[in-house]
Amino acid sequence: MVKRSDFKLVKRPTSAIEDDSCLVKIQYMGIEPAMRGWMENRADYIAPLELGDVMRGFGAGEVIESKSTNFPVGTRVTGSFGWQEYFLHRSDDAPLQIIPDGVSLDEAIGVFGLTGMTAWFGVNEIGKPKSGDVFVVSSAAGATGSIAGQLAKAIGCWVVGISSTDEKCQWLTDSIGFNAAINYTHEDWPQRLKKACSGGIDVYFDNAGGDVLDVALDQISDGARIVLCGGISRYNSTAAQTGPGNYFNLIFRRAKMEGFIVLDYASKFNSAITSMKPLIASGQLKHKATITDGFEALPDALISIFEGTNIGKQIVCISPPSA
Repeated sequence: MVKRSDFKLVKRPTSAIEDDSCLVKIQYMGIEPAMRGWMENRADYIAPLELGDVMRGFGAGEVIESKSTNFPVGTRVTGSFGWQEYFLHRSDDAPLQIIPDGVSLDEAIGVFGLTGMTAWFGVNEIGKPKSGDVFVVSSAAGATGSIAGQLAKAIGCWVVGISSTDEKCQWLTDSIGFNAAINYTHEDWPQRLKKACSGGIDVYFDNAGGDVLDVALDQISDGARIVLCGGISRYNSTAAQTGPGNYFNLIFRRAKMEGFIVLDYASKFNSAITSMKPLIASGQLKHKATITDGFEALPDALISIFEGTNIGKQIVCISPPSA
């Protein structure tokens, strides 16, 4: 399990800005389960962090000094800033994304950030649900799961969420319109899931892995699609990871199971955002954030994801934006 002692708070001055560079004051930092994977010393879709590195993270902020024509002072931007109060962006760094007018900083790293994009492309490019499908999502009260379920609901699916507390399950059904929600800490939860998914699961959006994935595989229908988005059950496990025992049901049910990395769809992000805005405006897509205050709260915010205390996107407010 990740712990506070894995992090060291270091203070040093910011470097002077150069030609074609700008200084960003970071105001919000998004917290993702994937951060735990980035801390592992193993090959992955993105290079692992080394001891002594700035902790990787995607945030939102405002340009406060600039010698860049692309990012004048006052421009609101998102980027891979890391856990810092300030970020010096040079011309050869990964590009910053300008936040459009009418989009708040927390929305820019939540529903319109990696969270929303992961849900959008996992649903529409991998799961491909259609009206009338039974759509099940694990870690459903989290940032990605809650959006994925609502996107499926807007298509016309029967949506069932799997979560860890009765409070979260009630939020899923009462506040964001899921048809049913199952608390997997109850001993009989597989039977409850089966009852909620009459006819079987057509699309399963997996954020959990482990036993939850195995139960879902046992209940898939013919031609089901399994979207492998994440596996929060394994991130802090010290035991050897085994495959799901019910994987052979993929053959019996002529089903497909596919993983994806949202960064592969970066060229389509703007199109996805354009499609999502009307859903938000109409109330079909609601988003929630759990926001904690203060730079030094960053490690605790990451830990809280694995303790399951957050609802929606976990965000740390490093420095509140000016009015």
